[in-house]
Amino acid sequence: MINFIKYSNRLEIKMNKIQKYLVTVLASICIIGAFGIPLGDPKFLIQAFILESSFIVLTIVSLKNFRFAYIPNFIIVCLVIAGNTLSPKHLEIMSTLHPFYNAIVLIIGGYVLQALLLITNGITLRQYRTTKIEKSS
Repeated sequence: MINFIKYSNRLEIKMNKIQKYLVTVLASICIIGAFGIPLGDPKFLIQAFILESSFIVLTIVSLKNFRFAYIPNFIIVCLVIAGNTLSPKHLEIMSTLHPFYNAIVLIIGGYVLQALLLITNGITLRQYRTTKIEKSS
């Protein structure tokens, strides 16, 4: 249970263990993205901010435990992985590790954390569906 104090009212958000992992992975992607935006090509700055803000919104929505975050998580993960794989410049940076910091940010933020988000989001969605079935019966 996470407690937030806002204007002397106690707002409680109840999350189970896997939801905490999901929010942690989304927050990690936001942090890595914040490090990666200044390293990117300036002509894609607006797209980078849009993608980063979508991850921030998904983090907040997942923190509030809305069920509507599951499908957009899957879509954005697939878009990020496909975009990184189809971009010749990204493939060159990751294969040559030059510049090294860019390659590390791309590999960790573009593949490792995205795969982790895919896994935790799938587990959370499955858990939500079983909980929903148990409540209805």
